[in-house]
Amino acid sequence: MKLNIGISRYMDIDKAISALSNPVRRKILAWLKDRANFPPPLPEHADLEGVCVGYIQEKSGLSQSTISTYMNHLKDAEFVVSERHGQWTFYRRNEAAIQKFLTKFGKEI
Repeated sequence: MKLNIGISRYMDIDKAISALSNPVRRKILAWLKDRANFPPPLPEHADLEGVCVGYIQEKSGLSQSTISTYMNHLKDAEFVVSERHGQWTFYRRNEAAIQKFLTKFGKEI
């Protein structure tokens, strides 16, 4: 009998640790805890969850390409979820995945 388990059910702890190895990526996760860390959303985005990547870039002071790379690392580690709305990408924390990592990491060490 072949066991078919979806790989997305299991967090890659090494990928998660790698994503957290950068202090700016850790800051971004901390900033995303509270929407008040960023300017108010535009009226047409007021009902959307998350923060526009442009606001994250502005707060960090880094280039758009660097922030895109950082956000892809956080997304690959499942720490954030992205959602496209027209030309904008919005990011929010994936609290379930963050808690899963903390639990798994705590058991491993």
